[in-house]
Amino acid sequence: MADRVHPAPLLPLSTPPAPLPDDSPDASAETAPLRRPTTTSTPPTPPPAGASYIVHVPKDQVLRVPPPDRERRYRKLAARPARRRLLRRACCCACCAFLLLLVLAAAFVGVVYLVFRPRAPSFSVASLSIDARGLLLGDASLPVRIDADVRADNDANRKTGVDYRGGGQVAVSYSSVELARGRWPAFYQGPRNVTVVSMPLTGQENGGVAMLTEEQRGGLAAEAAAGAVPLTVEARVPVQVRLGKVLRTWTVDVWARCDVTVDKLAGQAAAANKGCTVKVKPLWWWW
Repeated sequence: MADRVHPAPLLPLSTPPAPLPDDSPDASAETAPLRRPTTTSTPPTPPPAGASYIVHVPKDQVLRVPPPDRERRYRKLAARPARRRLLRRACCCACCAFLLLLVLAAAFVGVVYLVFRPRAPSFSVASLSIDARGLLLGDASLPVRIDADVRADNDANRKTGVDYRGGGQVAVSYSSVELARGRWPAFYQGPRNVTVVSMPLTGQENGGVAMLTEEQRGGLAAEAAAGAVPLTVEARVPVQVRLGKVLRTWTVDVWARCDVTVDKLAGQAAAANKGCTVKVKPLWWWW
């Protein structure tokens, strides 16, 4: 018959060390408190009189407080960057506002131009009634008298009218010598309108006779005999442009120059237009 086997008792995982007796030297060494070894040192000697020291202080511990004698200058210098920023900001705002106004003005002008499509009126000399016997005879007591009919054509504009203001001048000249002068009448010319303006022109006291040289007088007589006398009609007229019923431009001076040829210098002359030019600088985009 087999023998019975009994299990052995389990041992503890760790056993605490046995305490040492009190009289053991290791126990006294283990329980004794740690003490700093005492060393005998001599007291520090005082520094000599008048000695200087250099103290290093970290930057984060330096107090940013100016001394009392420089506090006013510190405040003035500290406020200078703020004033510069305000001035820079004001300049930037002014420039932006100016650019915005320019953009809006350009957009407004573009819209007005696209809506109204303004065009320059054309001019031509319809007829001239001339009394220039004094020029042919060389008699300064007979002044030059001219009745001019000028045709102003605004048929190209459908929505734009031209307001001719008072104070305009019209002059007729020959070889850069003024023969007669008169006034342009004030009137309003609506869209798609053609108006013939009649105006009397009179010469001054000598009527240009005394200003013509003998060579010019001889050439004038020859051209009158040939039935082709070149004359120049110049006009300076202040106008305002009406865009619709509300918009109106400022008053500007319009300069017109027409080169014509007449067949005679006495009575109703037939005028042949060689071409007219119109100039006005403030409204160069319109003309």
